[in-house]
Amino acid sequence: MAAVLACGLGAVISHETAALLWGISNRGTALIEITVPGHRFVRRPGIRAHRRTSLEPDDVTLRDGIPVTTPFATLLDLGTRLRPERLERAINEADRLDLVDTEQIRAKLEETRGRHGVRMVRQVVDRDGFVATDTQLEQRFLPIARRLGLPPPLTQEWVNGFRVDFFWPGLGLVVETDGLRYHRTPAQQAADRLRDQAHAAAGMTPLRFTRHQVFFEVEHVEVTLERVVARLTDRRGASAA
Repeated sequence: MAAVLACGLGAVISHETAALLWGISNRGTALIEITVPGHRFVRRPGIRAHRRTSLEPDDVTLRDGIPVTTPFATLLDLGTRLRPERLERAINEADRLDLVDTEQIRAKLEETRGRHGVRMVRQVVDRDGFVATDTQLEQRFLPIARRLGLPPPLTQEWVNGFRVDFFWPGLGLVVETDGLRYHRTPAQQAADRLRDQAHAAAGMTPLRFTRHQVFFEVEHVEVTLERVVARLTDRRGASAA
């Protein structure tokens, strides 16, 4: 707060100091980072001042009574300097603390095109949050199954009280695809566990892939599916014997 007051009207905590204040990062900098209006020049010991003319009123809030950039604006600032893996951790932590979720981030990214940090934040949230339609998923996933010699699965079938993405009755195999990793709420995660537990209780094998894996990590999906199918086939053969 002393640093904010020292920098005058309109000064707010920002960048990695803001991330530290919000609790989405445990790595601060040696200098307290402050953003000030673009027309002001600030040089103070222990302070790194960023001049910005584009700081909007809804980019600023209070945290413990201290003016600070909002969690979303803070993530944009982090996107200008952090490597993807560190930015991803910050986004995950902001989501865990219920400061933002991925859908909110995506909506706000559409409203803030052209700002520094937007491209990197979008790249991170879209990577594992890639959303495809059921038809697109079938078009990408089914060729993988065919290459393994599997028969066509039932799609969007009701199994054990739940509609599943792909189902092989002969193998007792249920494959589900998860869309958004970052913003999944505890309720969504609990529902997924119930689905998997219901299938397991019925003697089936539930298997999950993210949509991103189906589209962009095909080799991993293929190897995993092949191993699971081989195990289930061996089990079925042993039972028949």
